[in-house]
Amino acid sequence: MIPSLRVDDRLIHGQIAMVWSKEFGTNRIVVANDRAVADEVSNLTLRMATPGGIKLLIKTVDDAIKLFNNPKAQGVDMFVLTNNVADAVRIVKGCPGYVQSVNVANVGRFDLTPPSEKIVINGAITLNKDELAALKELATLAVKAFQQILPSDRKTPVSELLKGQ
Repeated sequence: MIPSLRVDDRLIHGQIAMVWSKEFGTNRIVVANDRAVADEVSNLTLRMATPGGIKLLIKTVDDAIKLFNNPKAQGVDMFVLTNNVADAVRIVKGCPGYVQSVNVANVGRFDLTPPSEKIVINGAITLNKDELAALKELATLAVKAFQQILPSDRKTPVSELLKGQ
């Protein structure tokens, strides 16, 4: 089961390692990111940032979907990270009923789209037109979708974030 899939363009960082991994009490983190699988430096950095006692899997999005749908994974809680909304949508659609919630936390700051073509929502979400379309699609799926930077913050529903977009 995936208690939460978090969209965070930094993937694993201090907040993930020290706060969110403890929030869910899981000992497994799955990074679903095609680039991280292929890039040795990114892969090594993610492994170094993972707290001791937590097993890290770095998978392409397609391989992550296969993993989540594997019957052997059905009883295992996993905290999943992607760095864009479109990949989160692919996972939710590819694993119906398996993802309990999607937290669109910090996204888009490293997108090379010209600033004039970006939409900033609630300070931490910066979207190009494709990611905005993915966020709108996420809002229509049968999954709780919200923004929450820290566990102590209010969960702002994606539908609320999209008002006026």
